[in-house]
Amino acid sequence: MPLPVTLPPTFAQRLAGARRAQVGMWVCSGSTTAAEICAGSGLDWLLIDGEHAPLSLASVQEQLRAVAAYPVTPVVRVSANDRVLIKQYLDLGAQNLLVPMVDTPEQAAEAVSATRYPPAGVRGVGSALSRGARWNRVEGYLARANEEHVSLTVQIESATAVANAEAIASTPGVDAVFIGPADLAASMGLIGQQTHPEVVAQVQQAVAAARAAGTRVGVNAFDPATAHGYLDQGVDFILVGADVAVLARQSEALAQRFIDERSGGAAAQERASY
Repeated sequence: MPLPVTLPPTFAQRLAGARRAQVGMWVCSGSTTAAEICAGSGLDWLLIDGEHAPLSLASVQEQLRAVAAYPVTPVVRVSANDRVLIKQYLDLGAQNLLVPMVDTPEQAAEAVSATRYPPAGVRGVGSALSRGARWNRVEGYLARANEEHVSLTVQIESATAVANAEAIASTPGVDAVFIGPADLAASMGLIGQQTHPEVVAQVQQAVAAARAAGTRVGVNAFDPATAHGYLDQGVDFILVGADVAVLARQSEALAQRFIDERSGGAAAQERASY
């Protein structure tokens, strides 16, 4: 007889039981080794990015396998709010999805529908064929998946989305909202200025809207001072770095310390990590 399989708690369940903000980082390299190193760092969660990173479905699955041995919660960002793509990510074993560029409650409802089996949604049934249900070794997966085994976070990252933030956060089936200041800044005509006071004010407005809806809310913030400010404001989760950004900045620091400084060269220009 096959051993019974129990899936780990979802991101929504972890947030509900947390006594402090959940702190995480991006995994964008596509490297299973990098994913495993980050998983063992002591951080609470990882975001495996399928939107801006060159990840295939197979590579996402391998990264999920690499981090499964650690007590970290993986969230996977899909590239688009597409029901076919969402179905594939759920089937390969991504329990926790982040859907980008959600501007309206109607778009949020579409994302919810894509993660739910009928009659609550439109997710196709393939549990016997997929890692998501551990090939039907998770007892009662089909009956319990909608409420117990899948977590959906939608991303607010435009001025339009901020204006609709409370309605988006109130959409039934949305477990959390995540604010992306980079695209938000771009939508405001302030591209590359995530710490601009007007951008920060819009982020704070979205946080307040999610709070009013009773929905968990998180934000991306690589600048330490800004990140601490959002944490002090009481966000429920946050991303504070990325594997590729850490490697880029730290390799630059080595070059600066052991080449530029020893040769009397000028200090390198500090580069943004997001």
